[in-house]
Amino acid sequence: MLLSDTIAAIATPHGEGGIGIVRVSGSLAIAIACKVFRSPQHASLVDFPSHTLNYGHIVDPIEGNVIDEVMLGIMRAPKSYTAEDVVEFNCHGGSSTLSTVLDLTLQAGARLAEPGEFTRRAFLNGRIDLAQAEAVVDLIRSKTDLARQIAMDSLSGRLSREVNSLNDRLADLLAEVEASIDFPEEELDFLDLTAMRRTAQAIQDGLEQLIATASDGKIVRDGINIAILGKPNVGKSSLLNKLLKSTRAIVTEVPGTTRDTIQETLNLRGIPVNLTDTAGIRRTEDIVEKQGVERSKSYFDRAALILMVFDASEQLTDLDIELLREASSRHAILVLNKVDLPFATFPKDLKSHAPEKTVIQTSTLHGSGIEELKSAVLRHVIGGECVLANSPIVTNVRHDDALRRAQSSVSHAIESLDAKMPPEFTAVDLRNSLDAIGEIVGNTTSEDILDRIFSQFCIGK
Repeated sequence: MLLSDTIAAIATPHGEGGIGIVRVSGSLAIAIACKVFRSPQHASLVDFPSHTLNYGHIVDPIEGNVIDEVMLGIMRAPKSYTAEDVVEFNCHGGSSTLSTVLDLTLQAGARLAEPGEFTRRAFLNGRIDLAQAEAVVDLIRSKTDLARQIAMDSLSGRLSREVNSLNDRLADLLAEVEASIDFPEEELDFLDLTAMRRTAQAIQDGLEQLIATASDGKIVRDGINIAILGKPNVGKSSLLNKLLKSTRAIVTEVPGTTRDTIQETLNLRGIPVNLTDTAGIRRTEDIVEKQGVERSKSYFDRAALILMVFDASEQLTDLDIELLREASSRHAILVLNKVDLPFATFPKDLKSHAPEKTVIQTSTLHGSGIEELKSAVLRHVIGGECVLANSPIVTNVRHDDALRRAQSSVSHAIESLDAKMPPEFTAVDLRNSLDAIGEIVGNTTSEDILDRIFSQFCIGK
């Protein structure tokens, strides 16, 4: 990968669409566009102002054939996505047209961009840092408005500013410690050590505050997997439909209607919830249904949270009790459904076998208890609190790992200060912390890590 190259790629998804974009970035971008773009006024692109859209046609420079009618966007360095000269051909969105236009740019001197190379150039050219670059992927993949808002905040630099603030305070503290090493004759007095410890503790507190957001941040970014389990005909599929507010699963009175899993995503107050409706668990000799039952049981280990559904109009059976015992050792909510019918099983009956679990009474026929169930799910997932995007939130596993390593190193530095050990020990720990924090924004990130990060991007981004 050479920054001196001019790169090109299709920046819009594959398939048909009203508009498709071919993006070109680099020092030769405008020169390449001049070879393939013709304006009705026969004006030269060299004279076109930056950040304008210009009407014209893509023409094969060798054959002279008109390929497409386009709008050409021109953005001159450094005020572009990559901080280089960028041109974008807004074409009609057919795959043949876009491929042809891309081929013409390659023949004119560009090379095909690698995955994420446009964003990587934005990072390498200093327009954004690494945390902002990763937020681009989060923004593209966001499943809810809350996830989009958090990703947009990270892209705007909110997380980076917090990280850079901690980085600067660490660097200042390290400079003080290293000064005591370079000038040993000027021994630190008690007040100096006390001030250093206070600063280190404040840095550690700041790191812990960011780390505390990581669990909720990961849920907002990736969602949580919830499985609906229970015997046949207790209302699992009806519950799925009520939660989704649509008829997604087939509901009949015939036991075993659901023989395989059905998966859907629910936006629960900004949290992506990946719901799985499973086959009813019962003893059966039907080979197909038996496989469905075994797959349902596997969700005891695979799901982050289980909604275990029981029929209030039927007495508990040995299988129900077996399921209750299984649920008692898992993250589970007990759902007592069909409470619109005369009770044969009561909440206290479920509690007697799983006393620590929450019991929610529902009627999927009338829709009662559904909102209460959603609130109970939120309490299990994020402690019932709203995830607010008005402060930095860590959503990236890589960032969480770097912050934890930084926090651990600062903790060791504090121990060294408390033990009045030689300053060299404290300096090593502070340097390790500084390096870990630097990985987040790209100050101390290796080429291998950069390759892994940007390989997640599509080619046109």
